[in-house]
Amino acid sequence: MENKSFLQKLLGTWNTMTIVTVGVGAALFGVLMNYGGIPIFTNTSLTTAMIVPVVVGAMYGPVPAAVACGVGNVIADLIGGWGLYPAWSIANAVAGLFVGALPLYGAYITDGKFEIKHMIWYLVCLIVGNALAFGLVAQVFTVIFEGGDLNVSLIQGLYASVGNILIEAVVGIPVIKLLANRYASRSNLTEE
Repeated sequence: MENKSFLQKLLGTWNTMTIVTVGVGAALFGVLMNYGGIPIFTNTSLTTAMIVPVVVGAMYGPVPAAVACGVGNVIADLIGGWGLYPAWSIANAVAGLFVGALPLYGAYITDGKFEIKHMIWYLVCLIVGNALAFGLVAQVFTVIFEGGDLNVSLIQGLYASVGNILIEAVVGIPVIKLLANRYASRSNLTEE
């Protein structure tokens, strides 16, 4: 994985397994956005759905995580019956891109590499990605697509960012570490 170019690491691994995982991840994201969270503000929840981009990103890279989040948000909007909110779907895709950026800074989960320095970079990416996604991207596209109230949208963005960061850090880091350990133990098999 280390000898891949930046673009290859950004795009991630795309094969049949990736497509299936992204599809299942998007569906799971949509369901969990509606039924797997605790409401914290208007149309904003502290949700377990944010583990989906963590797992998809750890396994396949940034773009697959972004697709799972973006499409998953569309599914959540449809399940919830609220109508489509493309601003938040785009924002979730941007957040997923940052969450899945693990291989860009040397965390190769399927090779068993997720050390303390990777955890620190992961936390930085969570903070920057969520702040950018929900503090800027969601706001710009809310004005463009919906002409919504920017004050409410900014507060929603703040709550979404903080909630996502908490879930992706507190639950995400142990999940990624467990995945990395699982892959590391599989690769250390020796022939007798």
